[in-house]
Amino acid sequence: MNAPVAVDLVIEAKWIVPVEPANAVLENHAVVIDEGKIVAILQQPDVVHRFTPRQVKCLPHHVLIPGLVNLHTHAAMTLLRGLADDLPLMEWLENHIWPAESRHVSAQFVHDGTLLACAEMLRGGITCFNDMYFFPKAAAKAVLASGIRAVLGLITFDFSTSYASDADDYFAKGLAARDELRDEPLLGFCIAPHAPYTVSDRNFGKALTLAEQCDLPIHVHLHETHQELAIGIEKFGVRPVERLRGLGLLSPSLIAAHGVHLEPNEIDLLADHGCSVAHCPSSNLKLASGIAPIAQLTASRVNVGLGTDGAASNNRLDIFAEMRLAALLAKGFSGQADAVPAHFALRMATLGGAQALGLDKKIGTIAVGKFADICAVNIHDIGLSPCYDVISHLVYVAGRESVTDVWVAGECRVEDGILLAMDELELIKLGALWQNQIRPRNF
Repeated sequence: MNAPVAVDLVIEAKWIVPVEPANAVLENHAVVIDEGKIVAILQQPDVVHRFTPRQVKCLPHHVLIPGLVNLHTHAAMTLLRGLADDLPLMEWLENHIWPAESRHVSAQFVHDGTLLACAEMLRGGITCFNDMYFFPKAAAKAVLASGIRAVLGLITFDFSTSYASDADDYFAKGLAARDELRDEPLLGFCIAPHAPYTVSDRNFGKALTLAEQCDLPIHVHLHETHQELAIGIEKFGVRPVERLRGLGLLSPSLIAAHGVHLEPNEIDLLADHGCSVAHCPSSNLKLASGIAPIAQLTASRVNVGLGTDGAASNNRLDIFAEMRLAALLAKGFSGQADAVPAHFALRMATLGGAQALGLDKKIGTIAVGKFADICAVNIHDIGLSPCYDVISHLVYVAGRESVTDVWVAGECRVEDGILLAMDELELIKLGALWQNQIRPRNF
């Protein structure tokens, strides 16, 4: 008999929901982790015969799930949380958010806001997020300090901001950040042309060329509001999806944020080209943008992940809340109670997001060979009792307050509900300092 193999960590839990295969629940199993990756999943009594762990974490009342993936957010906008509420998107953007950004956004703003966002996301079981904002090097510094995984958008507009003077400047600065940081294991990058109403055909073409040259996804707001569609028809003669099709942007690399107003033929186009949609139900409802046709998208086999959007329009970076709302809205909107069952909602929050980012071979499920991005959820609570179906509980009952422990690439980032790499009181003070700077000019 072979001697037990030394490994870094064994996590024992009441249940493991690996996400694939669908609806699988492993009871009284353990996840074995070494050098950041999962090396085995087996019944708990078998661990002692095969492995000698340096650390064992016993979670007798918990369910382990893959770390949640936030497929669309603007992390630094956490500093604008609640700044301008109860307004439609374009009024919110043009009269409140863009003016506030023009006055306050800087590398320091992005670093501090992203750090606050990383803390909130980790506490809620999110281990990876797909960002779209300015000053990606500043965002990367915050990401690396927190220990979360992130895909940073190299944002592009046609107009100038405090970050860049024109589209070419956006591209140059974004690519320079990517070249400097490309070897960081927790960082990835997207080309991020903001939206059809802020990016010209020429600059969409350049975004596509760079994405293909660098093998990066393209992350863009698409079909979020009726006003966006009206602008597209008036300016370009076609709706935005058709415009992007004509420009060659529809492909498996495209992540379409929102996708609220899609007609059946446009859903077919997204499906035929292998595109993904980042569904942000809370933000879409709060900005009165509408309800995305998720039942139709998933029936057509369009890959769907979940996003929070920024805290300025949500106002939470809470994928548990998005899971529940996505499932309920799909049922109510389609009239089909099984439109998005609980397991599929969990899949959207994990593997769906990972697939959209091209990370599904690395994260998104609990599987041997993947990185140990794992979230532990405590089911032993009066508000979660009794529990007949663990997966149903994860989507319809549990919330981010039920998360106790989080690992990213095998490194514990939240233990017993406490952030390990960041000082929560200092982060709250940081948020208050920015509030004092921003508030007097906006209220």
